[in-house]
Amino acid sequence: MTEDGRPIGVRRAGENWHSDMCYTARPPRGTILYALEIPDLHGLSLGDTEFASAAAAWDALPEQLRRRIEGRRAIFDFTRRKRAFPPTQAEIDRYPPVTHPIVRAHPFTGRKCLYVMRDDCVGIEGMGPEVAEALIAALADHIVKPAFVYRHQWRAGDLLLWDNCTVQHRAIQDYDLPQRRLMHRTTMGGAIPA
Repeated sequence: MTEDGRPIGVRRAGENWHSDMCYTARPPRGTILYALEIPDLHGLSLGDTEFASAAAAWDALPEQLRRRIEGRRAIFDFTRRKRAFPPTQAEIDRYPPVTHPIVRAHPFTGRKCLYVMRDDCVGIEGMGPEVAEALIAALADHIVKPAFVYRHQWRAGDLLLWDNCTVQHRAIQDYDLPQRRLMHRTTMGGAIPA
């Protein structure tokens, strides 16, 4: 998207499941999206957002798998996320790889949730690459099962707030220019995941 000849947005942003800025040492606590413009086709609203409960996904895991992953840490790498533009060296330097617990406790309630994303997680400490990649994929797919997903159909003026600790999300890209989805996003400061 451009306005007055300068870019104001990113095409196809957020189309893969993620938690905002999970590749940072202190991921944001929450995110707010405010809908200004929503694409539509003959009166049908497009550009929905899906939200997946990583807490409900944890609750549904078999006990044997819970024991296997609890206490393990995933490696998150900023450079591995698919982006419209390659990251600059300054961005790469700002966001070196970090580790976070695969099983994260909510900082206020203590409720456990899974904290694994397919694009951002590149390994698991103490695990070979092939085994880690398979486990990351299995857990990431588990989190986004239909039973754990809510799909929001946007209307201009909607304001949504979610918890980045226990929720992953993705934008549904079922439209293209000249249609556009224009949102204002605010992320709130966070803490080191525990």
